[in-house]
Amino acid sequence: MADRTSTPGSDGGVVDAAVTETDIDTVALTTAVEDARAGAVVTFCGVVRNHDHGRSVTGIDYVAHPSAQPVLERIATEFVARDGIHALAVRHRVGHLGIGGIALFAAIASSHRQEGFACAADLVDRIKAELPIWKKQFFTDGSHEWSQCP
Repeated sequence: MADRTSTPGSDGGVVDAAVTETDIDTVALTTAVEDARAGAVVTFCGVVRNHDHGRSVTGIDYVAHPSAQPVLERIATEFVARDGIHALAVRHRVGHLGIGGIALFAAIASSHRQEGFACAADLVDRIKAELPIWKKQFFTDGSHEWSQCP
């Protein structure tokens, strides 16, 4: 897994996108998008919850296809090209995560908060729809279930 890929965005902003096996440093990623042009830094933190569809969850294994890194880079590069977006950092964690573990984190520096909020929401939806990462959820009854599989 890549630890970091940075490329310039359309307005000189930076895209930092990675699929990683290490814990996500949310403070470092938020700091990485600081930009003097930005009036807002919007973050999204997707965490493992203790339930899903009425069942108690104990943890999740995230498994990535080898194409996950370039797919995430492509998506992030498209989003940093939006008007008013100056920098974007995003990480998706793979491996085993317990309850409260951070699975997905994004930080977006934008000129105005509305642009940042819209970008964050659209980015997360796009990642969930296109990124080839699957999850195996473990339940308190000892069973498990795969989801987000093609």
